[in-house]
Formats: sequence, structure tokens, C-alpha cells
Amino acid sequence: MSRYDVLVSAEALQAELAGPRRPVLLDVRWALGQTDGHARYLAGHLPDAVYVDLETELADPPTGRDGRHPLPSDLQASARRWGITRGRPVVAYDAVGGMSAARAWWLLRWAGVRDVRLLDGGLGAWTGPLEAGEVTPSPSDIVLSVGEMKTIDADAAARWSGSLLDARAAERFRGEVEPVDPRAGHIPGALSFPTAWLLEADGTFLSAESLRARFAALPGPVAVYCGSGVTAAHEVAALATIGIDAALYPGSWSQWSNDPSRPVATGE
Repeated sequence: MSRYDVLVSAEALQAELAGPRRPVLLDVRWALGQTDGHARYLAGHLPDAVYVDLETELADPPTGRDGRHPLPSDLQASARRWGITRGRPVVAYDAVGGMSAARAWWLLRWAGVRDVRLLDGGLGAWTGPLEAGEVTPSPSDIVLSVGEMKTIDADAAARWSGSLLDARAAERFRGEVEPVDPRAGHIPGALSFPTAWLLEADGTFLSAESLRARFAALPGPVAVYCGSGVTAAHEVAALATIGIDAALYPGSWSQWSNDPSRPVATGE
């Protein structure tokens, strides 16, 4: 996978929207603790973009056993509602540098949809027109599979012999704060690698050269986790832009910290 398989610039997307293979646009505005994504979508979104509810369409209901955002059991029904069809490209965006839209990118790739990209810089990079109100596309009959992207479970994370990256903020990794999960800290042996490090100030991804420098000399195969498997997908996407095929731990810290048998490390 290359950078152009993962990201599309706002300028390139405008050209594609005027061309014969108009992408399906997914608006995935969500952030931890915010519940107004749909209202912001209704106020203004990219032309013909469909709203995607991360909590109900990109995840099953939370459980202590599976974490706060378990993988969705019926992604196919959602993809059909969004109007996704075979052979038509998909572009997901948000207003936080791709950190929530990457969940849709990863899930659709995992489910066998190959032409899925993130709008680099998200809504902030878009200079074209916006439209208001709900978009309801004609439903499709697409058939999805699963397992096209690498995943690991808690047992594999516990014995991971390569690089296990923690995509959360550094203070959560160190165990200084924990706003949502039952225990503070990180999986023993993990490396702190906040996904916010991978973005420029304007919310676009760092250049390939800068990303290679950030990820230089990681030993062995790479796996990524975060709080609940959302922002870890963003880090997997960043790694994919430089040709590193990383695995995702979907349960992430929310699953790990709910299991009292799992050890917890703190500090650097």
C-alpha cells in the first residue's frame, strides 16, 4: 500500500467529484466525549456526503469483555445504507485530522473494500462548496467479507515480539491520567507513539520522509492499539502510507484494562 492508496488531497478530491468515478463520501465527525457530530454534519458537509455514526455503525455496543468499541457485527448493512458499491471509490473524512475517519477506512479495508482513502486534512482542508441537510443515497447490495486487515487479540498483544505501539496521548500511556477506562497505564512492553505526532499543525499527515523518520528502526512486525481501537486505525493508516503493514488490536486498552488478570505498566 502506498500513500496514494491511503490519502487523497482536497484538490484531487474536487477533481474526482467532477469526473466519471465520483467517490462515495463518508462524514465521520466524532471525538471522545462529543456527541454533536450529526448536528455539525447537518449544518454543513461535503456535497452528497453521507453521515456515519461511529458509535452505532462503526462499532457494536460496548462491553467490558470486548472494549468500548467492539468491531461491528453488521458492517454490511451500514455499507449498503451508505451506498457503497463494488468498483466505486470511497473517501472518508472528519474534522480531527482523520483520527475518527480512519476507523471507517480501516473497517472497510478489513471488510474487503479496497479503494478507500482518507481526505488528507479533513474538513479543514476542503475549499469547495458545502451543503446542509441529510443525504440519503440509494441503498446498495454490496456483500462484504472480513479479515482483509491484520488484527491481534489480547493474548497476542501480551506476547508480541515485535513493536507494540500505543497510539494514545503520552500522559495516558504513562498512567498519569485515565479519563474513561478502569485502570491507568499501558500494556507492558508497549512503546508510546501518540498518533497526534503523525500530523502537521493543519491536520494533514506528515510527509513520507518525516513518517519514515518517526518510525525508523522499529524492530520486528508492528502492531498498534489505543483506547478502544479508533485512533489506532489512524496510526495503521499512517504506517500504510510508508509501506508498513501493521496489525490492529481492536479491543485495545479498554479491553485490556477491564481484565484484572492482565498486568499494567506505568511510566516511560
